[in-house]
Amino acid sequence: MNYLAEWTNSSSESQICSWFGVKCNNASDIVVELDLNGCSLAGTISSSLASLAYLTVLDLSRNFFEGRIPSGLGRVLSLRQLSLSSNLLTGPIPEDLGMLEKLVYLDLGSNRLSGEIPSTIFCNMSLEYIDLSNNSLGGEIPLTSQCGLKELRFLLLWSNRLAGRIPSGLSNSTKLEWLDLESNLLSGELPTEMVRGMPSLQFLYLSFNDFVSHDDNSNLDPFFAALANSSNLQELELAGNNLGGNLPPIIGELSSKLVQIHLDDNLIHGPIPPQISNLVNLTLLNLSSNLLNGSIPSQLRNMAKLERLYMSNNSLSGSIPDEIGDIPHLGLLDLSKNRLSGSIPDSFTNLSQLRKLLLYENQLSGTIPASLGNCTNLEILDLSHNSIGGMIPDQVAGLRSLKLYLNLSSNHLHGPIPLELSKMDMIQAIDLSSNNFSGSIPTQLGSCIALEYLNVSNNFFQGPLPDSLGRLPYLKALDMSSNNLSGQIPQTFLRSSTLKLVNFSFNDFTGNVSNDGAFSSLTIDSFLGNRRLCGLIHGMPRCRERRPHALLLPVLLPLSITLMVFIFGYPLALKARIRRPMWIFSGGRNSDETFNGKGDHKYPRLSYKQLIEATGGFCSSSLIGSGQFGHVYKGVLKDDTRVAIKVLDQSKAGGDLSGSFKRECQVLKRTRHRNLIKIITICSKPDFKALVLPLMANGSLERHLYPSDHPGDLTLAQVISICADVAEGVAYLHHHSPVRVVHCDLKPSNILLDEDMTALVADFGIARLVRGGEEDHPTNEPCSYNSTDGLLCGSIGYIAPEYGEGKRASTQGDVFSFGVLLLEIIVGRRPTEVLVDQASSLPEWVKSRFPSKLDPIVSQALVRYTPPLPPGELDQTWRDVVVEIVELGLLCTQSNPSTRPSMMDVSIEMNRLKQCVTSHSLQIAVE
Repeated sequence: MNYLAEWTNSSSESQICSWFGVKCNNASDIVVELDLNGCSLAGTISSSLASLAYLTVLDLSRNFFEGRIPSGLGRVLSLRQLSLSSNLLTGPIPEDLGMLEKLVYLDLGSNRLSGEIPSTIFCNMSLEYIDLSNNSLGGEIPLTSQCGLKELRFLLLWSNRLAGRIPSGLSNSTKLEWLDLESNLLSGELPTEMVRGMPSLQFLYLSFNDFVSHDDNSNLDPFFAALANSSNLQELELAGNNLGGNLPPIIGELSSKLVQIHLDDNLIHGPIPPQISNLVNLTLLNLSSNLLNGSIPSQLRNMAKLERLYMSNNSLSGSIPDEIGDIPHLGLLDLSKNRLSGSIPDSFTNLSQLRKLLLYENQLSGTIPASLGNCTNLEILDLSHNSIGGMIPDQVAGLRSLKLYLNLSSNHLHGPIPLELSKMDMIQAIDLSSNNFSGSIPTQLGSCIALEYLNVSNNFFQGPLPDSLGRLPYLKALDMSSNNLSGQIPQTFLRSSTLKLVNFSFNDFTGNVSNDGAFSSLTIDSFLGNRRLCGLIHGMPRCRERRPHALLLPVLLPLSITLMVFIFGYPLALKARIRRPMWIFSGGRNSDETFNGKGDHKYPRLSYKQLIEATGGFCSSSLIGSGQFGHVYKGVLKDDTRVAIKVLDQSKAGGDLSGSFKRECQVLKRTRHRNLIKIITICSKPDFKALVLPLMANGSLERHLYPSDHPGDLTLAQVISICADVAEGVAYLHHHSPVRVVHCDLKPSNILLDEDMTALVADFGIARLVRGGEEDHPTNEPCSYNSTDGLLCGSIGYIAPEYGEGKRASTQGDVFSFGVLLLEIIVGRRPTEVLVDQASSLPEWVKSRFPSKLDPIVSQALVRYTPPLPPGELDQTWRDVVVEIVELGLLCTQSNPSTRPSMMDVSIEMNRLKQCVTSHSLQIAVE
């Protein structure tokens, strides 16, 4: 929306008063208010605003103004409200702003202002609100006792470079409700006398400065005694200072309205006073990273509203009180890095809201209570580095709620790994190292499909290593060292496209180890202590060659077959040569390699040798990507055609490879659309299968969304065009293709961009072909979560929820994935990132902010994807388009598949948005 469309060059005062953002005095048509807050305006702030002598309100906040604040504003003596926050303003604050004697509200926060704060501002007796936060202002706070801000209620100076002491003149501000001096360089004793005279104080933030307590940093009593006078205090933050002394019992006499206390990262010592439990309305108490000792008071049970309790990194001792289990709303408990002993209380079974339990690096003993299995919201469990014994209870091993990590390392646990552990299908990291576990590693761990890190080192596991672990689609690091494992290392690990860190050392593995695939960067350090391993890994002994008589049969057999073929098959081969060369190519009428089913030979015929030449022997420098079923190489043909060659891994378990290759061939030979990847040819022989595709000049969408070596380069118009292209391509697959196709794996890495930034949907390796347009009878088996065939219905974060219930692949599943893609592009976060704000998925996270809290997301998207116009042309239209994309993404990701739109409807909507943006860009360009 163009907010200034009404503004003209007319000098008629009555017409000016009707302009957007302008308010006049009804009696005299004199401009008294100018409010252009959040209008995406840019450029510099005009000094001609100083001519508006009767202006009382000037609000230009949340725009893109840059340059300096014009000094002439100090002559607008009628100003009562001046807000220039959240812009790109630089330079010092003009001195003459202190001349605005009627100014009540001053907000210059979140800019790039520098220099010192003019003392004239702090001599303005009428000011009630001052916000200069989040700038680069330096020097001291210029407030003297002669210039008291007696009407001041809000003072926000956080995140600057202010130094020195808090001025005593601030004591005159007895009406102060909100004081935020956090993240500066302030020093000196805590402002006891100042606080004593502020009975209306509600929020006090002094964290991350260099404050100390009284009496040479040994006495906190005076400050807390003075703060007890502030009966309306709600939040107190003193973290990250150098505060010493004991925590005084008088802390329990602070305001009963207190909901948060942050005292972490200080030098506070001594015991925790039981009187702190008098603060019955606290929801957060953070005492971590201090020098506290003694036991944890059992009286904490009285803090019934407590949600987060941090006491880590102290010297607390004794047992964990059973009474902690009586805090009904506790969602996070961090007692790590202390000297706590005894058992984990059974009373934790009552903590139904508990999401994170961190007890690591203590001296706990006993066993893991089975009652922890009742904490069905638990996402993180870390009991590592204790002296806990016994076996892992089945109830705890079966906690499917664990989404982030389970760490039981460095304890005295024993017995086998419970099979119930395989139910943790959303867990990202498991560490069972340095215990006394024994038995075999269960194959069922391959069902933990979100697993990225697995460490079972320094135990007594034996037997073979399950090949199912190598099929885990996101596994990055694996440590199996110092066990008694035997047999050959499964080839599935070699073929993993994600595995980066591996340690198989000090076991009894045998056989030949290749240096291909995931093992190409490994050294002997990953295989130490396995005397019967040999192979091509650097530093590993080479395998012995077979004895001559053992080679006799493999040599003679092919020679015999060749002789027989020459004698009996030469006439047939000579006849066949008239029709086709003896190369591997697409187009055979009745073979597996048929591309179009009709013997169409218009595609180039490429031999295996030609592909080797094009890629430099499939060397590592030509590798541009890896997937579940093989690798992708870039190459140049003899006619200078740049190609991408997708080589399927022949060592993959038979059905997986064959099925993937046939699926992709079936899709490619049946579909023709400008937004679907086109095939050049295929190359297939018994021991080699490859798809030859055009090399996309601009790579994948993922590369542009998450660039590793350069800033993001997409404009908002390009983003919308790309999404429209993808929607068209998928709509064709669902509604117009000769055989309806369900893609099953829509995500940024499977969307390629050509030289014109046109998007093409690629990678149909797990696509489902639907017979006769009926989704109830797909030709393939239902999507599976147990990875028995190595296939998943998509990638974690993009998978439709109904697939988790065993439902078959459907077009509505693709709609869900497309919706996640839209939200990911706008939010700028991968759906697989660590869960934020306790949301279960990216759609849920966005939904929790829609519509009232959506503005920050929209603003960040507008910064990330700059509209292709000069900054001064930014307007509401772009903001409206982003909001509509979010709305469409939420519509596509509804839990009930039947309520989602069809891909045809989505395509129509995306093209409408694309046309809207295009016409809007042209309109402004013409103007």
